[in-house]
Amino acid sequence: MLDMKWIRQHSKAVQEAADRKGIAFSVEELLQADENRRRLLTQTEEGRQARNRLSQEVGRHLQEGRQSEAETAKAQVKEWNLRLSFLEEHLQKADTVVHELLLLAPNITSPDTPAGASDADNVAVRHVGSLPEWAFAPRDHMALAELHRLADVPRGVKTGGARSYYLTGAGVALHRAVQQLAMDMLAERGYQWMEVPLLVRGEALVNTGFFPLGRDQVYRVEGADSYLAGTSEVPLVSFYAGEIVDVDQPLRLAASSVCFRSEVGAAGRDVRGLYRVHQFSKVEQVVLCRNDPEESERLLQEITANAEELLRRLELPYRVMAVCAGDMSQKTYKQYDIETWMPSREAYGETHSSSNLHDFQARRANIRYRDSEGKLRFCHTLNNTMVATPRILIPLLENHQEEDGSVRIPAALQPYMNGLTKLEPPQVL
Repeated sequence: MLDMKWIRQHSKAVQEAADRKGIAFSVEELLQADENRRRLLTQTEEGRQARNRLSQEVGRHLQEGRQSEAETAKAQVKEWNLRLSFLEEHLQKADTVVHELLLLAPNITSPDTPAGASDADNVAVRHVGSLPEWAFAPRDHMALAELHRLADVPRGVKTGGARSYYLTGAGVALHRAVQQLAMDMLAERGYQWMEVPLLVRGEALVNTGFFPLGRDQVYRVEGADSYLAGTSEVPLVSFYAGEIVDVDQPLRLAASSVCFRSEVGAAGRDVRGLYRVHQFSKVEQVVLCRNDPEESERLLQEITANAEELLRRLELPYRVMAVCAGDMSQKTYKQYDIETWMPSREAYGETHSSSNLHDFQARRANIRYRDSEGKLRFCHTLNNTMVATPRILIPLLENHQEEDGSVRIPAALQPYMNGLTKLEPPQVL
């Protein structure tokens, strides 16, 4: 959420951000609603002052024995009470309108955010690693999964519907191994681990900027104000909602959780395999820091570097993309996506994302700290997908396959796979 006073002073920038992000939002409508709210507030406050002044006059007249004047003042107090009841009702409605419009206002974007309308306009920052070359026709991840009995999509669909799957055998082991590697790496870097709620209240999704615009991506528990979280960013940030925190040193938080996403609007896209599914697991980084653009920019580079280091340990080629405004969410100030090479797609596919939100999220969640002068200020918040699985299994299987169908296990994962160095195809008798 943006500060209303700031919006009044920078209305053009806010409208430009909405237009660049493709969000249907009118800053003029918000300004008019705010003007109406402020007018009603002024009238209400003036009315309260007039009523209070008349109430004091009633007491003074009674003390001085002027009964007639006291009755006249009482009648005027009654009139003001009626007027104030009307004004307060309309002020409350005006407050609601302004608040609802504020929830739709987008965060501005950083000066170095590329222009563009979609992910096709994202800009490559760097490429890391060499693309694999084979003297044979490589298999895709589902062919490898079937060969090694790592996953079963047909039975997943039978049980859970479209975009469902089972992981089996070594598929489960790989799924857990990459998560544990990511968790251990973050622990080494001083991140505080949490086991977080998977069910969150609507307020938590509003506070973190996923509602109201992202409602169609979230599963709701019918009859309750409970939703399945699509990322542990929501409960991690909400841990400090409404609190005053100490960010002399950045608060570095992490969680590994099962996540759920409805994928509305993705019909017909990536229907084969494990790329776009309803249930997945993520290791998430969340950082809270001072309201200092230079500090949060350094931390954005830090959390992105953590995810890059994981990919290097997994020996996977990738590229880092500066995300354009049109591919950003409402809440994001600056974003990088990391895309890993997926041979079966003959393209890079998004596997990680890093975002700096400045104080947009903390303002909604009311997370503050005291600066060096003792003044309360809203924190900056950042988040990054350290790893998401089963999607990461796509490049992991495809890039490390060999001609006989075996799959090499990167050295960094071998300790988490009981020392296994390779997945061998089952022997056919």
